[in-house]
Amino acid sequence: MVEPLVTVAVPSFNQGRFLDDALASIFQQEIPVEVFVLDGGSSDHSVDVIRKWEHRLAGWRSHADDGQAAAINEGIAQGRAPYVCWLNSDDWFLPGGLAKLIAESEKYPDAPAVYGRAWNVVQKSGKRYPVWVEPFLERRLALRCIISQPATLIRRAAWESVGGVDGKLHMAMDYDLWWRLFKQAGSLQFLDDFVAVNREHEATKTKTQRRRHYQEAINVVRKYYGRVPLKWWLAQPYAVWFKSISG
Repeated sequence: MVEPLVTVAVPSFNQGRFLDDALASIFQQEIPVEVFVLDGGSSDHSVDVIRKWEHRLAGWRSHADDGQAAAINEGIAQGRAPYVCWLNSDDWFLPGGLAKLIAESEKYPDAPAVYGRAWNVVQKSGKRYPVWVEPFLERRLALRCIISQPATLIRRAAWESVGGVDGKLHMAMDYDLWWRLFKQAGSLQFLDDFVAVNREHEATKTKTQRRRHYQEAINVVRKYYGRVPLKWWLAQPYAVWFKSISG
């Protein structure tokens, strides 16, 4: 039996319409993976989708839980692969994406994680545009999250050293994780290539809970950077109120 290279946690709740695409994209990667689906007790057809892939999964469950962050930690803790990541059930990997991230990670053995570029696809219109991603610099990370979560691969040793994602966070858990990995182990490595897709739809948390997301992000910056750059306050009216109105 081939040992898995990547442990992938897939947190999901009532995302059955997207879950099949996410799982298909994982198993189409040309590397050995172990996949754990953590479903929060969905009332749609999610379990039917999970059972379709059950023969390929390393494990799954479907019951009420303590939220997305706790589910991610639970899934990754069950695995043993040297690299870890999570893929939200409404996102997907591009062909060869994980292999590209692994190759980049092996070039930079001191980097706690590597991240590539990602497309943002608007479900309603089908429009596609690149997520804002750029090479790692602390001062740039303090201005915005310059890392796209579905396009990121983390060394298990680094993940375990920081204790995974913060279970108390609901919106900015990834942003918080990048900061803790940086503070603990140094800069994350940027791969200038597209490896994943972020799906934007009407139920996306960053659309439905803009105020909460913005506040969590500001708290993260203050905690790890020591202050909140002026940009956050100048951008808040557009990022929270205007975007909420314009949809």
